[in-house]
Amino acid sequence: MFRKNHLVKINLPGGIIAAGDLYTIVEAAARARVSECCFGARQQLYCKVADTYSEAFFGELEQAGIFFESDGDQHPNIISSYVTEAVFGRSAWVSEGLYKDILGGFDFRPRLKVNLVESSQSLIPFFTGHLNFISSAINNHWHLFIRRPGTNDLYAWKAGIYSPDIPRITKSIEEYFMGAAAASGGAWGDQLYAAIQSLFPEEPVPPPLDLPPFTVPYYEGFNRYGNKSWLGIYRREELFPLDFLKAVCLICLQTKIGQLYTTPWKSLLVKGIEDQDLPLWEFALGRHRINVRHASGELNWQMEDFCPEGLRLKRYLVRQFDQEDIRTEGLTFSIKTRRGSGLSGSIIIRKQEGFRPGQLKLLDRYEIQHTPGFDPHSKEYIVFRKDLEKENLFPYLVSLCKEFYRLQNEKAALPAAAGGLSAPVSTSSERQLYRCRHCLTCYDEQYGDPDNGIAAGASFASIASTYTCGVCGAAGTDYIPIEKSPATVVPL
Repeated sequence: MFRKNHLVKINLPGGIIAAGDLYTIVEAAARARVSECCFGARQQLYCKVADTYSEAFFGELEQAGIFFESDGDQHPNIISSYVTEAVFGRSAWVSEGLYKDILGGFDFRPRLKVNLVESSQSLIPFFTGHLNFISSAINNHWHLFIRRPGTNDLYAWKAGIYSPDIPRITKSIEEYFMGAAAASGGAWGDQLYAAIQSLFPEEPVPPPLDLPPFTVPYYEGFNRYGNKSWLGIYRREELFPLDFLKAVCLICLQTKIGQLYTTPWKSLLVKGIEDQDLPLWEFALGRHRINVRHASGELNWQMEDFCPEGLRLKRYLVRQFDQEDIRTEGLTFSIKTRRGSGLSGSIIIRKQEGFRPGQLKLLDRYEIQHTPGFDPHSKEYIVFRKDLEKENLFPYLVSLCKEFYRLQNEKAALPAAAGGLSAPVSTSSERQLYRCRHCLTCYDEQYGDPDNGIAAGASFASIASTYTCGVCGAAGTDYIPIEKSPATVVPL
């Protein structure tokens, strides 16, 4: 008799779950004969439950007041950078309490993807949602970048968003998109703004968004912060044994750690570990044979949720990078095997499908894409190579890695010296940057735009009337100045 498995998704708003709630879920899943579960790219929890035990499992979740969806994703999880607070830097004004207040204001379950992200961190992606709220330089106010559903069209909201208004403006925008009057074409963003902003008090316009240089922090293992430690747990196969998760919850309850955190890299993070409790965690990791010492080159890859094919390809490529000792610091890789994947990355390996002439078998082919300038925040992609077999991917990926570091060297402008590169220096001279308000591509006067025939040093004011964005085609008048910064030379 055919045995059906249900894919059960449990949203963890903001990537946060109380240790007691996770214990309840784990206990119910164990009674449903589930042996392992995983965390998703939107900080949610997944497990597969056989049809025989599903009714009892669903009943336990409902009785505990835990929202879930079976074999569907009508309500995507709200993701946030809550996990980064204190352990990957500290914001000037975004606090754990503020995250909780905003998340607590959602008295409905959004159907659009909502990202709530602090601007100075780089663990949580900025633009993978439909509504991307990013903290601004003004206390309690956020930038909003809207990605129109089903597209990569990005619109920058013209006003700041006050923190308590985030749930309400989310609902208003969602109702607009779900309604028949939703605008299409090039003017959709301005029409949406005109329809929605009048419903809210006038707020100050924050300074232009200035995102930090991108790097994925090492999010695994034991790490000190303040007088405590945090523990990051990454699983190569993305699967967490339920027995281990149960042990994690019991230690948290025993040592008064109230909540756990998930990341879009499908890892689990525990904060607030006291020194005297470290042996408990070491014992649990050892007993369940959980490794927390993976190479950093394995931690900057993203796959779709529950995608064995993507995991196999990742293992294959990571092994080749490791064998050839190739540096990938500063890059992120994503593997997409399905249409509509919301993954972001500097370099994308996308599966193609097609028939080879004379053969009946459907053969796997892959396309390599990258973002302009290898910017992981961009949603624009440049096709680098098409129709590649798996065995031919690695050399082209290495070529892109070399190109990335060549561009890094150009930006750093390190002068050559006898015997090697000179020591890092800095200068007080300033340069002006301009950013496209649609796709966030920057024009740097120091480098110009050689691809468009603009020489280095050309002021933006002199070209703005005729300039067009090389990525999205927007007019130069759609570029906005961003804060001047010192032109510094940094070490590689």
